[in-house]
Amino acid sequence: MPWRLLGQARHTARQHPDSMGRDANDTRTRTFLNPCMRTPVGLKSNPQTRPFVTQPRHAASVPTSGEQVATTADFVTQPRHAASVLRLTVLIAAHNEEQSIGATLDSVLAQERLADRIVVAADNCTDATAQIARSKRVRSARPFLVHETVDNTHKKSGALNQAWALTRADTDLFICIDADTVLPPGALRDWEAEFVQDDEIAGCSAKFTMLSAQEMSGLAKDSIVPMTAGEFPALTFRERMWCRIQKAEFAKWTDTALARKGRWTSVLAGTACAIRASALEDVVAQRVERGEEAHPWVYTSEVEDFELTYRLRELGYVCRVSADVRAYTGAMLTLKTLWAQRLKWQVGTVRELKSIGVNRLTVIDWWQQFLGMVSALLRVSWVALFVFAILVSGHVHLLRFWWIFPVVFVVCDVREAWRMPHRTKADLLTSALLFPQEAFAWLRAAWFAWSWVEVLTGRKVDRWALQIAAESK
Repeated sequence: MPWRLLGQARHTARQHPDSMGRDANDTRTRTFLNPCMRTPVGLKSNPQTRPFVTQPRHAASVPTSGEQVATTADFVTQPRHAASVLRLTVLIAAHNEEQSIGATLDSVLAQERLADRIVVAADNCTDATAQIARSKRVRSARPFLVHETVDNTHKKSGALNQAWALTRADTDLFICIDADTVLPPGALRDWEAEFVQDDEIAGCSAKFTMLSAQEMSGLAKDSIVPMTAGEFPALTFRERMWCRIQKAEFAKWTDTALARKGRWTSVLAGTACAIRASALEDVVAQRVERGEEAHPWVYTSEVEDFELTYRLRELGYVCRVSADVRAYTGAMLTLKTLWAQRLKWQVGTVRELKSIGVNRLTVIDWWQQFLGMVSALLRVSWVALFVFAILVSGHVHLLRFWWIFPVVFVVCDVREAWRMPHRTKADLLTSALLFPQEAFAWLRAAWFAWSWVEVLTGRKVDRWALQIAAESK
């Protein structure tokens, strides 16, 4: 199948509706050329009377072994939201998240635009995650399923695939969020609006802000997040410092993404994103044609969100960062957990890029890898030259204008901190001190170098297992 022509087919259908066998003013649903898209784009039917029907499953995407199909009895049902246009399903994959799953679900249940269905995939949990989720289900009276994964050895990807299989037939838009992420009340409404306005969007990632428990408590008092989000244990000074550094890092990532033309992104972050269901079906059909397993999230990658985003873009879809939706999530609070998380991300990204190669969709990602390695090399070279100069000459001679560079670094960091949402005086002070950001830059250089050595030497490490182990201690 000519997958790269998929986007052109949709464009032709919009520009020449007669070619699809209907008049341009016909208000009935128009179906595009792609046979995998069971939910047509550009619906003009009345959303208030549109039935909650199960459409025929695509022949190439029958559930794989272990997958289940949800029935009406599996859910606590309720009529669809009166103002809804698309059928929204929230997917939450959770592994031992008893401390945060309650706040995450409260934020979903408090949305101005209510979800049509909610699925919590409790994956091999040994704590009270599933029980807490069920208690929210009983109290909410929303379409809600707590699914404890069956024989899942594929961690988050397996949990998401099982949850997706349960609701794929009755969903137009999947909202995927982590179990330690909370959304402001307008998130689902704003996501839906973006997809209704542009039918070429396959996925839309949220803007992320990492907050400490104390900062989250402040947002809860201002009714930006549910009150349960403000009940997390207070963090120590060191933990708050780790949080501030990552808060600044993600603020820079968001600014960079929003500055791009079309706000495009190469990764729909699994922390919080929305993905069109019909686009996932296209990915599944493409995988089947290539002889791969029939599910959206692969089991062979440490960065399943990056791999899925690439497949969507390969099909001609648009993936972007939302200008309106913001998500609040937790940070890694120790060096050990941060190292495990970032090394998993970086090793997984390098492996995917090495497998895909250089093309128009990956050239920016390769450039970012190049810049990361250059940064690591410059830092190591600077220290080596400094030590060599001391050993040779016996003293240090600083040039007259040596201080210009650190001042420029501080100004840039403070500028970024000033632009951060929910900034505090501590955020500005941390950026002005230079040392915390420079120390974090050395950490980044270390995991960039480590990841490339690991991939190029062919070393095989279960990075998922190492991250889970680090976070469980």
